[in-house]
Amino acid sequence: MSIGIVVCVKQVPDPECGRDSFTINSDELRVDPRGVSPVLSPFDGNALEAALRIRESLPAGDVRITAVSVGKKISRAVVEAALAVGADAFVKIEDDGFASNLLDSFATASILAAAIGKMEKVDLVLAGRQASDWNAGQVGVGIAHLLAAAAITLARKVEVHGSCTVVERLTSEGYEKVEAPLPAVVVVSNEVGTLRYPSIAQRKAARTKQVLSWNLADIGMQRPPQPRLTLTNLFAPASRQPHCVFIEADSGVEAGRNLAQRLRSDGIL
Repeated sequence: MSIGIVVCVKQVPDPECGRDSFTINSDELRVDPRGVSPVLSPFDGNALEAALRIRESLPAGDVRITAVSVGKKISRAVVEAALAVGADAFVKIEDDGFASNLLDSFATASILAAAIGKMEKVDLVLAGRQASDWNAGQVGVGIAHLLAAAAITLARKVEVHGSCTVVERLTSEGYEKVEAPLPAVVVVSNEVGTLRYPSIAQRKAARTKQVLSWNLADIGMQRPPQPRLTLTNLFAPASRQPHCVFIEADSGVEAGRNLAQRLRSDGIL
């Protein structure tokens, strides 16, 4: 039995860059990166790694992995990053109205769900637990709701057995094993592990793989979905200058008492 897996990925500014690489545009309510290269969101890399491990656990040729992404303009480097590690195809859904500050989680989930609905044989949808830019963590379960599919969150391990997916789901006390019928949506946590690093040969092979570019009409939409979330203000918090105070005392007991009094006077206790 062949399995079709779709991995939802997002292009984000490199999260390893420092604060000085970003500016806040309060008028247009967006964050503008300066000289920051776009990368695949690390959490979505976890989801892609989970898909690759599922393929390795099943007979060769039985799993096809398609990465799908929504954006105003998706970088070729991000596309090739997903294809190089083992995705079989990449679907870009691009539109001028798909800037990250114009799409909330509901709109993004709606676009992805519409695109997935146009694909042939999708048995399992994987998504990262959140994106490394806005960290909302809602798109995965939103897709499941719109597709009327089972949803499992916080997965640390994902397997496919016949017509079911078996997931080890993180809890506060460890993990629980959950089983759901396919088709299903699984939101993958970073405990799955980081995305593997491709070889030079895999990077070269990525340039020959299938890349599809879709617009709104291709997924059956006339306009971007109206956001359900309204952003009213966006600002950078003022940086604080560090201030160190030494607590003096003749004994440890007195030092503890003086420290408690100082913390209380500063409103910390």
